[in-house]
Amino acid sequence: MEIEFAASKQSTLGVEWEVALVDRETGDMRSVANEVLAGVHALHGNLTEDEEHPHVKQELLLNTVELVTGVCDTVAEAEAELAHNLNEIRRVTDPMGVDLYSAGSHPFSPPKLQAVTDKERYAKMIDRTQWWGQQMAIYGVHVHVGLDRREKALPIVDGLVNYQPHFQALSASSPFWGGEDTGYASQRALMFQQLPTAGLPYHFGAWESFEHYVGDMLHTGVIDDISEIRWDVRPVPKFGTVEMRICDGMSSLQDISAIAALTQCLVHEMSTGLDNGWAIPVMPPWHRVENKWRAARYGLDSIIILDKEGNEALVTDEMYKVLNRLEPIARELGCSDELADIERIMRGGAGYQWQRKIAAAHDGDLRAVVRDNVERMRVA
Repeated sequence: MEIEFAASKQSTLGVEWEVALVDRETGDMRSVANEVLAGVHALHGNLTEDEEHPHVKQELLLNTVELVTGVCDTVAEAEAELAHNLNEIRRVTDPMGVDLYSAGSHPFSPPKLQAVTDKERYAKMIDRTQWWGQQMAIYGVHVHVGLDRREKALPIVDGLVNYQPHFQALSASSPFWGGEDTGYASQRALMFQQLPTAGLPYHFGAWESFEHYVGDMLHTGVIDDISEIRWDVRPVPKFGTVEMRICDGMSSLQDISAIAALTQCLVHEMSTGLDNGWAIPVMPPWHRVENKWRAARYGLDSIIILDKEGNEALVTDEMYKVLNRLEPIARELGCSDELADIERIMRGGAGYQWQRKIAAAHDGDLRAVVRDNVERMRVA
């Protein structure tokens, strides 16, 4: 089969932010997405009854809404869009006694008890995946970056996978699952990869090989649509982008902007390198798998594998080197301040560290973890 790759302006970006709906009093999740979406739809004022809101979307679970930006030239523009739509949602949720929460997982609500959105593709996914599909009470942040040529898509997918542990460690925010501390920084990372076609992407040497793979998946009924390929990093032909889907949900717009800036800068660097004849290195698959596990387990304390020779470094030490290298690109793209916030995350702690600290300070009461997250989103 042939898969067209849409025209896109190089290094434009879009951000998707999955947000949970929680009860203001108990901190438990509330399955009220339909009511929230209806309220936000009415606030927009220019939509027909059957028309979907352009920036606030339905998700798998009824305790979730997704904020989606349009095509943005700068990280600041994307942050402003997210902030505006977050405020629009709050105009609906505040009178309902519902708060907004975002992390890789909810610390204590039972995943299997969460109501699924009444949509055929969601019902089919749950029916096929059974117990694993019923555990998908997880939340993430995705960043799309535009590419000016289709030939760049697969090499840049490989390139971003090289930075999987960096993104995972910085965003990890799901240490608790069903009321227990899992011992992992990101339970979400390992939970999500249990779905068919989720997890780390394969390496493809040519676009035609990717087309062949998609054709096989469609022919054998593994997927019904290319969007059901849910890799941690993937090309998105209909948008002309590469999409970074590694990150756990984050409660701070400032943190999301930092991750968006890091993604945009890395993709721009790789794109320029490809224009200049540079070949993006491909990590051996066993190193890619190990790096993902290490970052999910140890977060910012991960010792990661840097290259096919097996050289290693502490992820934060390596991240400082990456930030220094990307500074000129950030200036060019207008996201220097946002990229610098990666350093603030490393100094101040990632989400999983904050959650454990709050839980310890409240004798293990995980409701305090939810309250802290909700307040962080209020500041955002």
